[in-house]
Formats: sequence, structure tokens, C-alpha cells
Amino acid sequence: MTTRTTPLDQAASRLAAAAHSGVPCPPVRDLIGNDGAAAYAVQQQGIAARTAAGARVVGRKIGLTSPVVRQQLGVDQPDFGVLLDDMRYQDGAALPIGRLLQPRVEAEVAFVLGADLAQGPFDVATVAAAVDRVVASLEIVDSRIANWDITFADTVADNASAGLFVLAAQDFPLDAVVPREVEMTMSLNGEVVSTGTGAASLGDPLAALAWLATTALELGTPLATGDVVLSGALGPVVPVQAGDRVEATITGLGTVSASFAGEPA
Repeated sequence: MTTRTTPLDQAASRLAAAAHSGVPCPPVRDLIGNDGAAAYAVQQQGIAARTAAGARVVGRKIGLTSPVVRQQLGVDQPDFGVLLDDMRYQDGAALPIGRLLQPRVEAEVAFVLGADLAQGPFDVATVAAAVDRVVASLEIVDSRIANWDITFADTVADNASAGLFVLAAQDFPLDAVVPREVEMTMSLNGEVVSTGTGAASLGDPLAALAWLATTALELGTPLATGDVVLSGALGPVVPVQAGDRVEATITGLGTVSASFAGEPA
């Protein structure tokens, strides 16, 4: 008897095969169109498979917070992906580039929640009250889709192009900084390659967090105590390869770094 699969199943399988093989795949929009709900359903299938294999959800990442990037993709909203414990590395770690297909790195403000965000409505004040700590972070974004040939639906289905993430060794209470006013400088092998401010993330990283809390609740997966939230890039994203070292400094939050070890996949 032949097992019937839906286009959502086929999209999830295509992305999983690319991740497993290390060989990027064609876009999945031929299967799901530009349907955001379908794309999040594919994302959830992928996360369910990884948690069934032993990974644990530890938070979310917000993407498409830059107006320029949204314009490039023809979308009018951010997106989000899910962070798993096997994506997290310590400050200064050597990251295994063999786990990645087409890595790029960006610097972000990360929040660690001290309370659930399970009952809206949400605004900057309500989400700020739920933040326990704030920390400088690096997100290594990665696309399972060949040549980063993505639309909104493609990247959402591909877990918002999540790869790995690194949190700085030191974190701070929220009242130590004003997130929208922080300034970021990121260097690659000692050369400055990206700069920006907190305002790059939806005008305020806390506004990005409020958007995420609202959207996650609408989708039935509200944010919870202890979740890490990567709130969006503060400056241009930069490709990396084996042997590279990245360091970012965010005013008030200090420095976070990582290197990339091994041979490309």
C-alpha cells in the first residue's frame, strides 16, 4: 500500500534531507506557495521531528526585522523560528562549520524571559516586564535552500533560516541598557564588517519581542519562562567560512565571539 503524503509533508522532507545530507535543496514554494500558515506548519513538522530525536526547545529567533530585507522579499512582516538546545554554543566557542550549509553571521540583542508571555495584548511595557536578562548574541543563520533563493514562505518553512547561536558570557538586567539605543560593531578576522543600532530591529528590540509574543500566542505556542529570544539583526549579515573568527561588541552589553572550525560540509 502506498503512503500518501501532503505538500506540507513533502516540503518538510525536502528540508530535512538537505539538513541531513549537507546538500542544499530547491525552494519549497513550489509545494506550499507563499502561504504563511502552511510555512509555519512545515516549520512545526521539522521541529517536532528534531524534538522527537531528543532536542529541546529553548526559545525563538525573530527574522526579517529589517525593512530593507522585507522589501527585498516582498513581505510586510517579520517571521520567527525555534531555537533548540543543540543550536546553542558558549561564548568564544569553535563552531563546527560542517553542521552548516551556507552560514552567515549577525549580531543581536537577546532576551531571557523571567515570566510567561501567555496572555496578551502585548506592548513594549508588558514584554519588558517579563524580561529577566539581556545579553549580547551572535546568530549564525543558515539556509537549507540552495543559493539563499528564498521567499517569505521558504524561510519560514526552513525554521526562519536558523542555524546556531552564541550568547555572551555576561548578561545584564534590562534596566542596565535601553535596547533601541545600543550600538553594535562586528568584526570578521579583526576587520569591522557590520555596524548598527538597536533601532534596526523593528525600531526597538522590545517592539520585536512584543510582535513575537503576539504572533506566538496566535499560533498556539506562547513564549515561556526561561526562553531565549534573539530579537533580530542590528546590522548587515556577513557570510563566514572555516577558519573565520567573529567578534561583536554591543554598548552596555559587552562582547561576544566565536570561531568556525573544521572543513566546509
